[in-house]
Amino acid sequence: MTRRIVGVGAIVWDADDRLLLVQRRHPPQAGRWTVPGGKLEPGETLSAAVTREVAEETGLRVDVGEKAWVVDIPADDDVVFEVHDFVAEVRAGTLRAGDDAADARWVSVAELGELPLTAGLIEHLERHGLMRTAATERTT
Repeated sequence: MTRRIVGVGAIVWDADDRLLLVQRRHPPQAGRWTVPGGKLEPGETLSAAVTREVAEETGLRVDVGEKAWVVDIPADDDVVFEVHDFVAEVRAGTLRAGDDAADARWVSVAELGELPLTAGLIEHLERHGLMRTAATERTT
């Protein structure tokens, strides 16, 4: 029987069209870069989990916006992570790696191709119209 674990993530772009990424410290996909996020705690709303996880992993406080997508990520031992990713905006804080993050940084679109990213991240951003560049910002 498959066990489902609900998680969240935050897609955060800054004014310079850089994506907020963290380097995963623990499995699954340890060492890879991805959007900040983690597991939902008992009694917690998805939005509250996004706010908490971003603060824990990056030191930043965010305002959570619309849900971007839900993705199932299979793991070991018949576990599937059901991850709800949301768009968010920074409202305060100083960027620093914390909690489960080995590192945290703002990454330009050009730099995304140079980092070992979690599987499917770029494709999800593109598919859902969330891959930002200076050119797309000027046209919206």
